[in-house]
Amino acid sequence: MVQEIGGLPGNDTVSPSYGRYAVPQDDAGAEGGEVWDLLLDIDIVDGPFLIAMYVIASAFFVYLLGRGDGWSWVLTVIVLLIVGAIIGGAALWIAVNLLNLFGGPVIDATWLWVPAASAAILLAIWNLWHSRWWRKLIAVVAMPIFAFTAMLGINASYGLDRTIGALLGLSTVDAIDLDEPDDPAAPDPTEPLYVTWTPPADLPATGTIGIPEPGVPNTVSGFDARPAQVYLPPAALVADAPRLPLVIMMMGQPGEPDASFIGDVLDAFAADHDGLAPIALVVDQLGDPMEDPLCLDTAMGDVETYLMQDVVPWARANLEVLQDRRSTTVAGYSNGGGCAAYLGTKYPEVFGNILAISPVEYAGADRSEQVLDTVFDGDQAAYDAVMPANIMTANAPYADTSAIFTAGENDAGFAPGAERLADAARGVGMLTTFSVIPDADHGISGLMGGLEAGFALLYPRLGLAAP
Repeated sequence: MVQEIGGLPGNDTVSPSYGRYAVPQDDAGAEGGEVWDLLLDIDIVDGPFLIAMYVIASAFFVYLLGRGDGWSWVLTVIVLLIVGAIIGGAALWIAVNLLNLFGGPVIDATWLWVPAASAAILLAIWNLWHSRWWRKLIAVVAMPIFAFTAMLGINASYGLDRTIGALLGLSTVDAIDLDEPDDPAAPDPTEPLYVTWTPPADLPATGTIGIPEPGVPNTVSGFDARPAQVYLPPAALVADAPRLPLVIMMMGQPGEPDASFIGDVLDAFAADHDGLAPIALVVDQLGDPMEDPLCLDTAMGDVETYLMQDVVPWARANLEVLQDRRSTTVAGYSNGGGCAAYLGTKYPEVFGNILAISPVEYAGADRSEQVLDTVFDGDQAAYDAVMPANIMTANAPYADTSAIFTAGENDAGFAPGAERLADAARGVGMLTTFSVIPDADHGISGLMGGLEAGFALLYPRLGLAAP
């Protein structure tokens, strides 16, 4: 079972230091910082805050309904709500299908919340005319409340921004000081970890998440990435910790490098495998959450150079990880899943494993004509050359690459592309699995289900469980 996503794994029980990692302690302004963190950590997915907003919005709506009486008012309300819903639905259709403001299809709940909010706002606007001043005031206050509540409802349906801080892009994750690994140049052990590992008595129950210090540099690329987050499993938090497999992961767009999701899933696996799990480094392939640099080196930023020449060398030099390709996984969700498919197929000498969860089929697949014109200057051959399926064909055969593609059963926008990628990977000799996640969509159900399915397959390959 996937653990419930609340705070960050282990944050409630983390001591000032674990083995070779330390969480810096800063007493200056601690009280004010704690209050601010409490506000940012308010749960907006399934906690009382969300219920309170639903109740408040409903109260405003009921009040605005009570402006008139008789059948003429009832008919007026019906017309207002229908017209308002049509306006909202049309605006959303334009934003998704013509302007591509959301980087692809949106989940079904969005198509309910936006028309509902638009209908309620039009009702509020109607209450501004021929009414007393207090009704006008309530109507004015109601409009942003309806919009904010709809935003919270959509966000809760996706389930990816669980707190106010996450919604605002403000992290409350602590920094983790990293010591240098013992000797990154030393050969990897020849025996799998599940055979050689004996958990010590002081093994923590869960892993921990933090922003690594020193952080991932952008020395080669100059790409302005947001701070990465690292998940350290229980086995990494003890003295004389073993080298562990490495996962480099990217999230979706809009989104941020949030390690709590993969951390929750790996904590569950670690609990069943004596604390063993990969070290997961979640990095930023966007820079700006509202921009998509396509995971390439373009005028929008040298993202590919950042990931391959800044991130990968840094991770291998600064984290206690196994160095061989078979122990190295590139993973991603949605936009990040497309990035994982691209990097994993282009750099098989670096990544022995690909985990693409609900991936974009290729860079800019949802707006390919625009990308062709603006990024590739109309050069279709150049665009084709960066599509993962074509890279697979050019690099075939792949002697020892494990490729896992997942998509939600109800994710009609991304599942077909993920299946096509799986078919292409299978055709060039990759050890390929395509997993359909039951009852999942493109939100948290698809993400968590994909992580679970992926690591169930990867654990034996990574030497963390018996074949």
